[in-house]
Amino acid sequence: MIDVGDRRGGRRSLSCRPGLRLLALMACLVAQPARADDAKLRVLILSGANNHKWQETTPAIKATLEASGRFSVDVETNVAGMQPEAMAPYAVVLSDFNLFGKDKSVQVWDAAMRKAFIAHLGKGHGLVIVHAGSSVFFDWPEFQQLACGAWQDATSHGTIHIDRVSFTAQKSPITDGLEPFWIRDEFWHNTGVAAGAKALATVAPPNTTTPNTTDPLNHNNILFTNESGGARGFAIFLGHDARAMKNTAWQTLLLRGTEWAATNNVTIPPAKDWPATQADAERMAK
Repeated sequence: MIDVGDRRGGRRSLSCRPGLRLLALMACLVAQPARADDAKLRVLILSGANNHKWQETTPAIKATLEASGRFSVDVETNVAGMQPEAMAPYAVVLSDFNLFGKDKSVQVWDAAMRKAFIAHLGKGHGLVIVHAGSSVFFDWPEFQQLACGAWQDATSHGTIHIDRVSFTAQKSPITDGLEPFWIRDEFWHNTGVAAGAKALATVAPPNTTTPNTTDPLNHNNILFTNESGGARGFAIFLGHDARAMKNTAWQTLLLRGTEWAATNNVTIPPAKDWPATQADAERMAK
């Protein structure tokens, strides 16, 4: 007699001929429903240091990802203390971490950790960058390639304000079917862009009202993807603070970009409450 758990979590007995016991047991085990978390994409957020308020942005990122039901999220605030095996469970590593303004010679990760990071992503996994999350590892070309871009000497931004974001002519499942939107945020200009990165969205250049959606060299692009060595990188340079992260278009892009980085596919629909007007952006930023 073999006891196995039933679908209600109780116990039941199988009494059958010895030759059928193993098959019966296997059938019962296969029939058990998977735990809900098993179907979710696992995301590791790197945090704990940033020239922005990571204590507010990291929880906002985590909450947005988990609320979708698509992701299971962990947060690592001791990035310097990570070991190579720490990344193994994760389909995506998301950086809300940087050491901007600190000594660039400081080695956050040694050579073994860096090698393990790139090897893990190269197994079909992804890197996601939020706002200034790539302003670290400037001496590490493989990271910067997947990060799509970073703050450089020529990069700048004006005051936080509400502006309109348009999508470029570049095709991507992340932005497919999305309409332009308004958001209250900090908008970077002249971001340092990695070779091969594809620009998906742009804002109007300073002192103009019309973004350039067709020029790949437009220096006001703020959304990118890149692929290298079997890995996928997605960067959204919007998301200066938790108020910006309340914007449903920003949330849609984070969700769809993270799913793409993990799977090379997008199934998450856009938010129904879309910030199609300046008033929408003002309302969402409160």
